[in-house]
Amino acid sequence: MSIRIATRTSDLALWQANTVKSALEQKGFQCELVPIESSGDMDLTQPIYAMGITGVFTKQLDAALLNNQADIAVHSLKDVPTLPAEGLIVAAALERGPYEDVLILKNTDSLKSLLGDLGVGVGVIATGSLRRKAQWLSKYPNHSIQPIRGNVPTRLKKFYEDNALDGIVFAKAGLERLGLLPIDAIVLDWMLPAPAQGIVGIMCRENDENSIKALNTINDWEAFFEGFAERQFLNRLMGGCSVPISAKAEISESNILFKGAVHSYDGSRNAHIEKNFDIAELEHAGKKAAEMLLENEPARKIIEEIRNTNPDEKNTGNQNAE
Repeated sequence: MSIRIATRTSDLALWQANTVKSALEQKGFQCELVPIESSGDMDLTQPIYAMGITGVFTKQLDAALLNNQADIAVHSLKDVPTLPAEGLIVAAALERGPYEDVLILKNTDSLKSLLGDLGVGVGVIATGSLRRKAQWLSKYPNHSIQPIRGNVPTRLKKFYEDNALDGIVFAKAGLERLGLLPIDAIVLDWMLPAPAQGIVGIMCRENDENSIKALNTINDWEAFFEGFAERQFLNRLMGGCSVPISAKAEISESNILFKGAVHSYDGSRNAHIEKNFDIAELEHAGKKAAEMLLENEPARKIIEEIRNTNPDEKNTGNQNAE
């Protein structure tokens, strides 16, 4: 009997699903893909946060699992709500890819004027991510941010066709996996990633023992627990996938280095935490990091603002760019 793999239909989603399919087949399992359109793929005009904070890219695949139309579903783990639909679990993860964000510029000669030490250049940067927008404006407050939607190839095409845009920010993993990473792309080593960025996550029904056993054979436990800790941090701060909250856990043999941050929508305020945890604290490291961050009054105020304010109602930098 084949394992039915639900997947979105974008190029990146199909790459991820086929990678999971190949890994399972190498372990002796038969598999077939079940392509499904998600609401996030069908609506390419609204900002993600305007479509509902969580589950934009996962709802239709969740339904396929719950209706027994598929056995497992493959996602970019950063798109999966921190509280999955009742009856579903994140059961496995593939080895983590690059977690960094990268900047692509049309004219690399303009790099010094655009991104000088003082950020004095005036640039227009494209991103549909509130997290990337907030961190960018925190570093370059005089720049403008232009929202952009679509899958990876669509966003690249829009960027190159729009003369008003100077640069665009992507997750490095997505570009690399599709063979679209330019050789002159700039790794933004100062930008903290979205929780679980670069991790392919695999969901199934929590009572589906056969699928869970199959997924255990391909699970990368380091990536799984890094993603777990980062998503726990996000959950404790009550954030969805479309909020300016970032996190990165790095697991070694005896230690977990956890970095996390929260930014105001306009990037003018932020709060960071960096903490080493003993590996024995892995199960609660993300939660503890969030609680330590919340001991900081500025952090509490930013979180309260995120919880209670529509990002469109805030002064998010350059309003004309919106």
